[in-house]
Amino acid sequence: MSLANGRSYLAIPGPSVIPDAVLRAMNRASPNIYEGELHTLTHSLIPDLKAVARTDGHAAIYIGNGHAAWEAALANTLSRGDTVLVLATGRFCIGWGEIASAMDVTVQTLDYGDEAAFDLESVAETLRADTSHKIKAILAVHVDTSTSVKNDIAGLRAVMDEVQHPALLMADCIASLGCDQFEMDAWGVDVMVTACQKGLMTPAGIAFVFFNDRANARRGDLVTSYWDWQRRVDPAEYWMYFNGTAPTHHLYGLRAALDMILDEGLENVWQRHARLASAIWAAFDTWSETGSLRLNISEPEKRSHAVTSCAIDAPHGDALRHWCETQAGLTLGIGLGRQPSSGYFRIGHMGHVNTQMIMAVLGTMEAGLQALSIPHGRGAVDAAAHVIAQHPTTT
Repeated sequence: MSLANGRSYLAIPGPSVIPDAVLRAMNRASPNIYEGELHTLTHSLIPDLKAVARTDGHAAIYIGNGHAAWEAALANTLSRGDTVLVLATGRFCIGWGEIASAMDVTVQTLDYGDEAAFDLESVAETLRADTSHKIKAILAVHVDTSTSVKNDIAGLRAVMDEVQHPALLMADCIASLGCDQFEMDAWGVDVMVTACQKGLMTPAGIAFVFFNDRANARRGDLVTSYWDWQRRVDPAEYWMYFNGTAPTHHLYGLRAALDMILDEGLENVWQRHARLASAIWAAFDTWSETGSLRLNISEPEKRSHAVTSCAIDAPHGDALRHWCETQAGLTLGIGLGRQPSSGYFRIGHMGHVNTQMIMAVLGTMEAGLQALSIPHGRGAVDAAAHVIAQHPTTT
């Protein structure tokens, strides 16, 4: 007999929980793609997407995942033989560099490991040494989903300006947009990539590239007809938005998701994620008093509000995930890109999450730790509840 029967909870760091309003919006017959309400709806998405990205620049929509957005950003700005600087703080910025390498772009990597943010002084040193400005773009992940580190994108722009380096600043916000504060224009980001399946609360399948005029002017020889972002911005004909058939049902779902974000208020969305993340951290502070369970990122200001990566003696990570899923209906994320993978796991707390959902995750994990006799400090759920209780009451 299992206690997992009932509605399960997917607490992986994307795809995230899909709101019922989004599911209802998508549960419809296919619309006319040639005229009518679908065109009006699509036009309405662009200004609201830019509002969430905090930019007055351009937005292009692609049918694809985050990897598609990576390739689109590179294809529209670089030429074969160009050099990019990858600031690696986990699996995903390394992956972006791998895409660049496959496109005949030279990749220079500064690897900061799996438990730290990038170091701005070492970046400055590297850029100062590039006197010929061989580096054409810097690839940085705002939040790396594998390690849960949050990098200082505004600080990175300040360093680039200080050394007067003309490279484009490209930021991956796939895990962070709509969860952690991000200010594209205020932080001086030239290109930002994201996707719909995390903070934007829509089933995986569409990705976005936001870019400014400076990035648009850097057009190289890598761009092809499909990836060309220029034809997708203010298109002469509707089909050019997607270079073909629109992802119709995703667009209806995205409209509902953006309505939810804007109705709540983006700053309120950020604050909600911050408070819930703090509750998770408080639980881990207590659990880590005994045994090996700990947060992957030690400094709170460098932790994501969207995902938490956790370390524990192997094979307890896999054992705890398995118990939570089979005995309680809670699915935690695997230790992606970490070795041994059985010594890591991740908690996704992005998008459509609230207090009772997070407290349920922590309570279930507490039960799993006890059931498996994994050493841990006592009182973690109480510590999380105390953080939640300090939040001002709303009416």
